[in-house]
Parts: sequence; C-alpha cells; structure tokens
Amino acid sequence: MLNRLLILVWILGLFWSGIPVSAASSTAILLEVKGPIGPATVGYVEGVLKQASQQQTPLLILQLDTPGGLDISMREIIQQLMTSPVPVVTYVGPSGARAASAGTYILYASHIAAMAPGTNLGAATPVQLGATPSPETLETFEDNSSSSGSSAMERKIINDAEAYLRSLAQLRGRNVEWAVQAVRKGASLSAEEALQQNVIDLIAAHVPDLLAKLDGREVRLLHEKHVLQTSGLTVKRIEPDWHNELLALITNPNVAYILMLIGIYGLIFEFSTPGSLLPGIVGTVSLVLALYAFQILPISYAGLALMLLGLALMIAEAFAPSFGILGIGGGLAFVIGSIILMDTDAPGYGLSPVLVGVLGLANLAFFAFVLGAVIQARKRPVVSGAKTIVGAKAVALESFDLEGQVRTQGEIWQARSTIPVEAEQVLKITGTDGLVLLVTPLNSQEEI
Repeated sequence: MLNRLLILVWILGLFWSGIPVSAASSTAILLEVKGPIGPATVGYVEGVLKQASQQQTPLLILQLDTPGGLDISMREIIQQLMTSPVPVVTYVGPSGARAASAGTYILYASHIAAMAPGTNLGAATPVQLGATPSPETLETFEDNSSSSGSSAMERKIINDAEAYLRSLAQLRGRNVEWAVQAVRKGASLSAEEALQQNVIDLIAAHVPDLLAKLDGREVRLLHEKHVLQTSGLTVKRIEPDWHNELLALITNPNVAYILMLIGIYGLIFEFSTPGSLLPGIVGTVSLVLALYAFQILPISYAGLALMLLGLALMIAEAFAPSFGILGIGGGLAFVIGSIILMDTDAPGYGLSPVLVGVLGLANLAFFAFVLGAVIQARKRPVVSGAKTIVGAKAVALESFDLEGQVRTQGEIWQARSTIPVEAEQVLKITGTDGLVLLVTPLNSQEEI
C-alpha cells in the first residue's frame, strides 16, 4: 500500500512540474532596448534573462535600436549574454533602427545576430576620452613608444576595445577583420552588407519572419550545442518594471543635474527659513537621488567640485556682498563645472548645452537680483535703532530729578536728565546710554 502511494505521489509530481515547463517551452520572450545603453538597461536585461532561465524559455529576442552608451554597462550586458543558458538572438529592428558603438559589441556577443532591412551597425570606436581619437592615433597602434599623455591613453583604450570585439568575433565565428575596422576606423555596414561579410547571421523583415528563419539553427550554449526549435512559438513581450523606469529617469544626466540643483537650493531655503519643512524634504530627497545617479554615472569630480564652488560663491555674495566679484566668479565656476561634469562623450550621456546655459543664466539672474536688493537696502535711510531716536521728542510719564520713564514713538523708555522734569513735560532726546535715553526739557519756544 505504501509503495502504491509513493508511486502515485511521484506521478503527480512529474505531472505538476511538467505543466509550467510545457507552457513556457512554447513561448519566446522579447525585450526591447531602445536608446542609450546605461545602468537601467543592465538591470532590465538582467531581470529578463533571469526570468527566461527560470521559465526554461526556448528563446530570448533582444530587439535593439541604440546609438551606443556606456562602456561599463555594455560589458555587463555582454557578460550576461555569454553566460546565459537561454539562446539569445539580438535583432536590430525594426527598419530604420541601428546598433552603433556599444550596440555592435552586443550584436557580436549574441548567439544569433540578426538585422531588419534598412538597419545598420558599426562605428565602434570608443569615445570614453571625451573626444573622438584623431586619425593618426587610430592608424598607428604599434607606435606606442613615441606617444605620451592623452595620445598614449587613447591607444590603450582603442587597443583594448579592438581586442575585446575581436575576441567576440572569434567566439561566435563572425568576421574578425571587419570588427577591427569598426574599432580602428569607425566603419559601418548596412544589414545587407553585414550579411554578405559574415558580420551577422541573417536578415528578417519582422519577428515572425525571424522565428521562421531561426528554426533548426544550431547554437553553442555554455560549451554545448543546442538546436533551435522556433516553429510555432508565440512571443511574449516583457516591458521594463517601475524600478527600471525610475532608474532610467534619474540616470539621465540632465535629470540628475536638475535634481542636484533642486536639492541644493531646497536645503538653502530650509536653512534660511527654519521650520518650513517642504523645501528641506524636497531638497533632501532630490539631493540623495542626484548623488545616487552620479555614483553610477561616469562623472568628473573636478566638474562637480567646480559646480559646488560656484554655488558657494554665489551664496556668499548674497550674505557678504562684494559688488559682483564673488557672484561673477561663482557663475563662471558653475558653468565651467557643468560643461565638464560628464566624463564621457557616449551617446545619450552628455549634458544639454541649452540646459547648462539656461540654468547658468538663471543662477546669475538670481545673484543679480540678490545683489541689487542688497544695494537698494544700503541706500535706504535707517528706520530703527538708536540713530532714529536721537533728536526725537518724548513725553515724561512722571516727575523725576535724575531718572524716570518717558514715552517716545509709542514705546516706554527709561530716561535720564540733568534738569528736573515735570510729569507730561515735553522732552528732547539728545543721546543714549545703553538702553537709557538722555533727555533735556524743551522750552516753550522750542515746542512751538
């Protein structure tokens, strides 16, 4: 009886575990990467690959349309593709899409490389130095001994990028010579040319056409061969979740830049008017998000330091006016720091010159407004303090020989007189001694 029960449990277990496998085996997962390659893209691809592996998905389609992106993010994605137990097809589409710069590396690293008609790839020269390397630098790799400084650094980066793309081409059996040209000379190819030169594996007009052409192809997964069976597969598109959407938003350099300014000014307003709460809360949250974004973005700390110095100088101008010296210097430091803030020329990861100019002018306008208000305040006559009381009239509230109380300007003061004073007598304030007024009685002619 016990044996029969164990057999029944074993059969039910097989049946139960087989249900999700059979359902997953008929579905291919598609994720779309459109725009610059960055930290948010890494999280998106990693999450989908993990889900595909858990569901034993027979195929994952990475639909790509990118101008390039960050080198570190590109390499993280490629590492995930290389160790993926699920076959990955990178498909450059639809028509009009491109796989430039970092996209070319990802295409080379995929198990299957496919493109739609009217697409292109290439221009894989690294641009991490903040400028495109000169033609001389690209053509004379072997002459490292005669170069120094930035030129030598350019050669090292280009050599590294070339070796990386060449190794990917050798691993996937694709055109090695063209890979070298894509890095050294920024070469590009159309989809048809890429197929003729063995840079990609096939051209497909759309995803259903891609599935039809993939059926029966053989790929190598983690040191073992695998035959694709794509006939009859349905396609499930997975969109980025809220976490990836938020990460993509705050790692946009322009958004991170604005968040930092909101954070700094929010804290300034909170410190200047303690207890208002809202500026402090908004400023703190914005500043934390900006710092998180800068921590994962390739920023220049010299640029960030110049920006903070510029803001500090403009704030100092408001509290200790120097008639423009601190304010103008701070404005220039802020603008220069903003220009060099991003330590890369990767597509999609540069600050907008328009944004930098507008915010720079806004800061200078704010500084000019504060400076103007300070100058106007200095020109106004004094309306409070001892200087405004001297020369004014007061009325004695009581009779006194030396000290007593008087009323002036609606306030009661302690007063001192060398001449005896009668109650209700009109007095003239001649000076002050701390918080004691010095007074003298007015004669009848002076009263008139």
